[in-house]
Amino acid sequence: MAYVAVKGGQEAIEASLNLVAMRRALHNEDASIDAILQSLRPLVNQVQSEASLWAPRLAAIALKQAEGSIEEAVFLMRAFRSTLERNYTTKALSTNNLRVKRRISAAFKDIPGGQVLGASNDYAHRLIDFALDGQDEAQRKAQVLELENYFIEKGKRQNLRSLPATLPKVSDYLRAQGILEDMPEDNSEPGDITQNPLSFPCPRSVRLQILTRALTQGLISFGYAAIRGFGDSHPTVGELRCGDLPIELEASPNDDESPYYIGSIEVCEVESYIPHTRKEGTKEIHALEIGYGLVYGSDESKAIAMSVMDHSLSQDNTNFPTQDQEFVLYHLDGVEATGFISHLKLPHYVTFQSKLDSTRRSMKNAAEKEGERDARSL
Repeated sequence: MAYVAVKGGQEAIEASLNLVAMRRALHNEDASIDAILQSLRPLVNQVQSEASLWAPRLAAIALKQAEGSIEEAVFLMRAFRSTLERNYTTKALSTNNLRVKRRISAAFKDIPGGQVLGASNDYAHRLIDFALDGQDEAQRKAQVLELENYFIEKGKRQNLRSLPATLPKVSDYLRAQGILEDMPEDNSEPGDITQNPLSFPCPRSVRLQILTRALTQGLISFGYAAIRGFGDSHPTVGELRCGDLPIELEASPNDDESPYYIGSIEVCEVESYIPHTRKEGTKEIHALEIGYGLVYGSDESKAIAMSVMDHSLSQDNTNFPTQDQEFVLYHLDGVEATGFISHLKLPHYVTFQSKLDSTRRSMKNAAEKEGERDARSL
């Protein structure tokens, strides 16, 4: 009987997978990989961020295979990532070298190099553009031409200059005045959560790794909770920067050449400032602490939430749930969370029957005791 059940289960699973493949083939004829890359860039970047693997085309393939399910696409990417060899280690990256596309500060109106709004929906009315429905190739090309002419004319009128290769950091201005207090310096070898099990308390390098590849909406929810009163970290965004970060490999020890540039990745970096008061003897010293966030792509909300939680998890007070490392870090991994929730769909026949038997016995015992009480009352 067991063999027949297993055999039947295999056939049913095969048919289920073929139904998925059929649905994908029937309805995804326009969802080419190039179209996903070009039209759904934030979605592709979210998958790369949570998978901790920068591979845009692979992320687009995973999204198509998963029919747009982010958690399934991240699972596919994580599984693939686990098969890759680590042949090289890059130089430690410095975001001072970030080629900025967008850069704003909520703390200062005027910052060295100026505010750069870049491309963002922050300043748009949240109204559905019905013109996008049915837009054909000719209309799209006409729109591109119109916008190109707009920027050409705008450049001529305002004598716009291109951005410099790099821009100075706002935090350097505050550090020079002794106002900004960084986290305690830690030059130890960074941990690797993909190689070593998580233990508490964990160093900041591990916390940052978990936060940057965390479930995006989950991290934003935790950051929101920390600000609303379930934590003690209310930030001001000192600087938010989006752009391309160069990646370099060190030359070999016997090679006098400079490091090898191998490409760049798109990242979003946030440095948030949180008021802090410390005591020195009988005096209270007011200063600012920093919370740091850096994520793949340009998900600014995730980067800001990461900066909030970086500061929140560095606090000693665990009376707030968002400052409890174990509570936060164990519940931010999207693959683990999805896997545990999804496992509830698997057969639990034996355990549920045990619960049913226990419930029935309890009901029977309660009924018998009720009958005995009724008999005594007579």
